[in-house]
Amino acid sequence: MALQRFSSAFWPLTTTDFARVKNISNTQVGDVGQDFVVALCEKYGFETELPTDDRGRTRRENPWDIKINGVTFEVKTATEDVKGAFQFNHIRYHRLYDAILCIGISPNDILFDAWPKAMVATGAAGHLVTMDKGSSATWKLTKRGDSLRPISNFERRIEDMTRGHYGNA
Repeated sequence: MALQRFSSAFWPLTTTDFARVKNISNTQVGDVGQDFVVALCEKYGFETELPTDDRGRTRRENPWDIKINGVTFEVKTATEDVKGAFQFNHIRYHRLYDAILCIGISPNDILFDAWPKAMVATGAAGHLVTMDKGSSATWKLTKRGDSLRPISNFERRIEDMTRGHYGNA
C-alpha cells in the first residue's frame, strides 16, 4: 500500500510524513490518496472495486478510480500549499463517474470531501478554473482546509453519498 511506503503507521500524520508525500510526484500523490481511500473503505466495511483490464490488473486510465458501495468516484488528492489551500487538479466532469472524492494532505491532518458530479459541474462544490486557457476539458478545484471535512467524518459521508443522500454529513 502506498501509505505504508511512507510511514508504517501514517496516522496520526506527522510533519515527516507530510514532507515525504509533498516531495513525490503528483501521480504518486494520487496513488497515496487512492490507496488511503481503499484502506479506509476496508476499515469501515465498504464494498470496493477498482477498474481492471482484461488481465485483472488495476487500470490507471479509466473514467473512475474506485467504486464504493456501487457508486463510482473520481479520486483527487492534493497536498496543502503555502497559502493553506489544496489544488485538486485535472477534474474532468465530462467523464463517466458519479461523484468526486477529494483528499487533502496537510502537515498535521488529512481532510476530505465528496460531491456528486452534478454539484461539481454546476459549481455548487466550489469554483472551477480551467487548467488550459481556452479549454473546457480539465479543471482545477481549489479548497481551503476549513472548507473540507476532517477524515474522522469519512465513514458517515461515504455512507450518505452511497445511499444517495448528498446533504451535509
